[in-house]
Amino acid sequence: MALKKESFMRGTMALSVAAFINRILGFISGMYVARVLGAEGIGLLMMAHPLVPLVITITELGLPVAISKLVAEAYARDEKEKVRRILYVSLSVTTFLSVTLTTFSLLGSHWIASILLSDQRAYYAMLAITPIAPIVAVSAVLKGYFRGIQQMKIIAASDVLEYSVQIACVLALVHLLLPYGVAYAAAGAMAASVVSEAISLSFLAISYKLRGEARAPGETWAGHIRHGKQTLNELLQIGLPTTGQGVVQSVYSAFQPLLIATSLGLAGLSTALATKQFGMLAGYAFPLLFMPSFITQSLSTALVPAIGEAAANKNDRLVHERMNQAMRLGLLIGAPATVILFEWATPLTTLVYKTPEAGLLLKILAPMFFLHYFDAPMHAILLGLGRASATLWNYIISTAFKAIAIFVFGSQFGIVGITFGIGIGIVMQTLLNFFSISGSIGIYMSIQPYLMVTVSMLLMAISGHWMFDYLTAVQHLSLVWSVVDSIICALMVYFVAFLSLNAIHKATRTILIPR
Repeated sequence: MALKKESFMRGTMALSVAAFINRILGFISGMYVARVLGAEGIGLLMMAHPLVPLVITITELGLPVAISKLVAEAYARDEKEKVRRILYVSLSVTTFLSVTLTTFSLLGSHWIASILLSDQRAYYAMLAITPIAPIVAVSAVLKGYFRGIQQMKIIAASDVLEYSVQIACVLALVHLLLPYGVAYAAAGAMAASVVSEAISLSFLAISYKLRGEARAPGETWAGHIRHGKQTLNELLQIGLPTTGQGVVQSVYSAFQPLLIATSLGLAGLSTALATKQFGMLAGYAFPLLFMPSFITQSLSTALVPAIGEAAANKNDRLVHERMNQAMRLGLLIGAPATVILFEWATPLTTLVYKTPEAGLLLKILAPMFFLHYFDAPMHAILLGLGRASATLWNYIISTAFKAIAIFVFGSQFGIVGITFGIGIGIVMQTLLNFFSISGSIGIYMSIQPYLMVTVSMLLMAISGHWMFDYLTAVQHLSLVWSVVDSIICALMVYFVAFLSLNAIHKATRTILIPR
């Protein structure tokens, strides 16, 4: 189905607004959990979580992306019966696989915990989160359906509902279970995710039911399954190439806590201290780093079909136009966010988590993480161009280098070395995706906006640093007001500088280019 410009923009806007609300809710929830459980409890949460993405990735088989594409095409041809067959076949496959794998995960939970968990106290949290896999898998299928019929508002509403329920459940369960120990409180936080996902799935199911799509005479679920072999093949042809990266990512995520704990152990840290430091990195630094990227993530969701449509129509100009829009949005979001996270690293971790020592980790990652704001759009561009295999190999190579860097640097320099290792992986993955796009269609962009942003970033950092020192040392304001006021002042300097440089550039260009 050809995506109209207004549909593309409305969908991106709806997802962006929902993502912003969810980030705020998730940040509040994460801040509460981090303060109550402490770095050690957050470390238990991070250790217990990675098994579930692996199960979800295997059960989804990349179907959500395939569903959205095939449903859009069938809906454009008014093939309502095929739309339902795509949905029924996908639901049957994902439900069977997710329930089967979740059952095996629960039955073998002790054995899995003995292999993956460096701290066995994370067992209860791992057990609590395991039932989420079938719920998420079925939700992903329904979301793929709604993306295919261009109903992004339903997806956005379900996401907001999910996070709202999650924060309420987290507050209740952590408070109730904390007296029994940090391990049980961490399990309660995980259980809250299961409850919220179930509520979100219920909303999606009701939304589908309310659409009231009438079945054809004699049309049954069993009939769709019996005649669904061709539909399944079509789904797998699109879905399987994108599954490989998810499997590799999930496997690595499952073993990363063990890799980090082993590296810190070789550096001379005890298990409890290693868990605490891993919690500071994964539970304190990463949420702040990922906070500003919700817009680029939302854009990427809508960018895949937009790029795919333009490429299918051999409209190279539109491909580059969409690509430049995405890259400039990444620049617009990433530049001031990087300055804030670098310049105010310690004040932010002190203010939000009451853990100033996490500021060093945030300061190390912030400059390297700047490239991450471009990575999501570039990944979407490659998928839209049909280069899923390139994204897979780029991820494998960058992950291998990251794992080696984490082990080598972590065993020598502790948590600081691990932080540098993770940053190296982010930089390498973004650069590899950049080179893959360049090799496919070339990248044509003006360097002036990037130079103007660089100058504006420098002015923002200098003015923000001076203002923060002035407010704290001279005016003796509290930390919260010093941080807020200095960041606002720095952002004003940034945007004024950028707009001024842009105006100068346009005036110069008008003079230099003859009529």
